[in-house]
Amino acid sequence: MAYLARFHEALPDGRVRCTLCPRDCRLAPGQAGFCAVRENQGGQIVLLAYGRSTGFAADPIEKKPLNHFLPGSATLSFGTAGCNLGCRFCQNWDISKARLSQRASVAHTAAEVVQLAIAEGCRSVAFTYNDPVIWAEWAIDVAREARRRGLRTVLVTAGYVQPRAREELFADIDAANVDLKGFTERFYAKLTLSHLAPVLDTLAWLAREGRVWVEVTNLLVPGQNDGREETRSLSRWVRDNMGRDVPLHFTAFHPDYKLRDLPRTPVATVTGAREVALAEGLRFVYTGNVRDPGGQTTCCPACGRAVIVRDGYAIRVVGLDGGRCRGCGAVIPGVFDGATASDGARRVLGLR
Repeated sequence: MAYLARFHEALPDGRVRCTLCPRDCRLAPGQAGFCAVRENQGGQIVLLAYGRSTGFAADPIEKKPLNHFLPGSATLSFGTAGCNLGCRFCQNWDISKARLSQRASVAHTAAEVVQLAIAEGCRSVAFTYNDPVIWAEWAIDVAREARRRGLRTVLVTAGYVQPRAREELFADIDAANVDLKGFTERFYAKLTLSHLAPVLDTLAWLAREGRVWVEVTNLLVPGQNDGREETRSLSRWVRDNMGRDVPLHFTAFHPDYKLRDLPRTPVATVTGAREVALAEGLRFVYTGNVRDPGGQTTCCPACGRAVIVRDGYAIRVVGLDGGRCRGCGAVIPGVFDGATASDGARRVLGLR
């Protein structure tokens, strides 16, 4: 059955305006939005992706990436198809640029998804792989069921959502990683076909509300958004508008989708960005998609002791005791209940 979506309004000319994201798509009968999963049917928007998944996996939570949220735990990860951004460098383009008809997908209920997470020993459910903003109603229903069953929920997103919709979207979310693609409007307009300001508004709102644990990721694309000054400006904005304890991840780009002519991000660029952010006063800055155990380890900002050692997705909790440094007792910001070691194994799953 077609699922009637929320977040839309009728227009006098017979079209329907989607109010979910800043694209403000105005859809004629039979027309789908930029995301390809929200379609005008009979004067109402139908969410084609509701109850659909292109696959499940039990991922390490650090893959989201989240370093200060239930470290060492597994999260049941899934997504659908489509996206409301047009990133030329997309690292998941086979999912985000696909249509549901092009991707094998299976129908299931929120209760079935949560039960799979419980059966696989996952402590959370993660909405990821493509941006869950475009299938908000489905994410909301799974999150509500997860909370009812005692599981946490994680939203991995670019943060491109309207203020009127994000309150409901994040209402039952426990943690989020927001992908801050760059820090110039030129980058956003040219390489993501979107705009920077709505993303910054979402990040500032999340920090101000304080109900969701938030971490931020910046993928460094060579020659596009990897300059020291842009990194410095981004780091200062996070510090001044979100706080110096918000974990910031700098990750390496690999050639993909429509930017296959660019080189991989040099390790020195990623580690250099981390140094810039630390110099700007951020206390927890990490590197990703490169081999850099030192840049992936969590250290106590008070005494410098390593409290969580990471080498890729191999996790060792060595100096953390109930969210405090075992050496000096300083509080390490995050959600650390039941932190444990992990080998980072990934399991691809199916509903059964």
